[in-house]
Amino acid sequence: MWTKDSTRFRMKKAVFLLIILITACGTENKVPVLAEGPWHAQLDVMDNYELPFTFDLRTEHGQVLLEVKNAEEQILVDEIELVRDSFHIQMPVFEGYLAGTFTDSTMTGEFIKESLDRYVPFYAQFGKKGRFNVSNEPDQDITGVWETTFNPGTEEEDIAKGIFTQQGALLTGTYRTPTGDYRYLEGVMDGDSLKLSTFDGAHAFLFVAKVTDSTMDGAFYSGNHSKELFVAKPNRDFELPDANSLTYIKEGYNGIAFSFPNEEGSLISLADPTYKDKAVLLQIMGTWCPNCLDESKFLSGYMKTNKYPDLEVVALAFEYAPTEEKAFKAIKRLKDKLDIQYPVLLAQYGTSNKVKANEKLPMLNHVLSYPTTIFIDKKGEVRNIHTGFNGPATGEKFEEFKVEFDSLIQVIRTQ
Repeated sequence: MWTKDSTRFRMKKAVFLLIILITACGTENKVPVLAEGPWHAQLDVMDNYELPFTFDLRTEHGQVLLEVKNAEEQILVDEIELVRDSFHIQMPVFEGYLAGTFTDSTMTGEFIKESLDRYVPFYAQFGKKGRFNVSNEPDQDITGVWETTFNPGTEEEDIAKGIFTQQGALLTGTYRTPTGDYRYLEGVMDGDSLKLSTFDGAHAFLFVAKVTDSTMDGAFYSGNHSKELFVAKPNRDFELPDANSLTYIKEGYNGIAFSFPNEEGSLISLADPTYKDKAVLLQIMGTWCPNCLDESKFLSGYMKTNKYPDLEVVALAFEYAPTEEKAFKAIKRLKDKLDIQYPVLLAQYGTSNKVKANEKLPMLNHVLSYPTTIFIDKKGEVRNIHTGFNGPATGEKFEEFKVEFDSLIQVIRTQ
C-alpha cells in the first residue's frame, strides 16, 4: 500500500535518476575545452626515445594561440582549428602540422609533413613543467666549445662546432656546421647524460650523449626517419672552414645567369631592366628550410631598414613540394608571414636535391647548402658567395655576420 511519503520519495528518486541520466548524456556529448597555461609535448622518434618540447596555450579574443618555446626562441602559432574533439595545428611558414584528438588536458595525434610522407606520433599533457626529467645532479659542466664529428669514420662524416651554456642542470646552445646551424637547442645534463631537443615545425631534433670531462659520445635523431652518431671533445680554439670560401664560380663562366618564374608566371632574369646598373643579392633557398627562414627574416628586415635604391634582392626557391601549385603556395605563405617585398622565384619543385639544384645553376662549383647567398656588383661581377647561414641562435657569430654582411653590401653598391 502506497503512502504519500513513499510516493513523494519515489518521485524524488525518479527525478534524481533522471538528472543523473541527463548529466551522463551531457557528459558523453560534452565538447572538451583545451586548458590554458603550460603544456608538455613529446614526439616519438627512434630507439624508444621521446623528443620533448613545451608550449603555452591561451585564448585571445576567442582565438586559441600556442607559443612554442626552444631556449630563447618563442614561436607564435595562430593557425589552429578545433572541431569538437579534433585539432589541426599548422606551424608557421613551414608545411608541417600537428593533428589528432584532444581532451581538456591531453592531445594525441601526429606531426605530419605530407610532401615527405612523414608521420611522427605526438602527445601533449597540460600542466607538466620542464622539458626533460632530471634524476641526477650533473656530473659535468659542458659550457664552452666542443669540436664535433657526425657520422665519424664514414663517407657521410661532417664536422660541427658545439657551443653550449650550462647553468646547473639546464643546458642551451647549438651546433654550427659549415652549412648553417641547428638553431635553438634546449635541454639538461642529467648525471653524465646530455639531452637536447628543439621543435619548430620543420626541425624535430633530439641529441642524447654520454659525457666525460674530455669526451662526448652520442646520437642525433631527426624525427623518426634519421639517426646519426656523433663524437665530440672540448676545444675552445676549434673553427669551421670559412663560409666565404666553399662555393665559387667555375672557370669558363663570367657570372650568374638564370630565368625562373615568379608567382604570376612571368620569367625573371638578371638581364631584366629592373636590375640594370644595380647591385644584386641572390639568395638560394627553400621555404622548408629553417636556416633559410632565419636568413629571410634578416634580409627582409635589412631591406626595410636600408632603403638603397641601387640594391635589389632576388630569392631562388628550390622546393620539395610535389607540384608547382603547392610550391608557389609555400612561397606565398613565406612571403606573407615575413612580409617579404622582394621576388621569390620558383627554381625547382618536386625535390630539394642539391645535385639537381646545381644543374639549374651550372656556373657554381656546387650548391652545398640552403641558404647560399651571392653578392653581385653593379657590373654583374660576383664579389662574394656565402655558404650557409649562422642565425640568431649562434649569438656572437650572428652579430659578426651582420657586420660582415653590411660591409659586403657597401662593396657591391660602390663597385
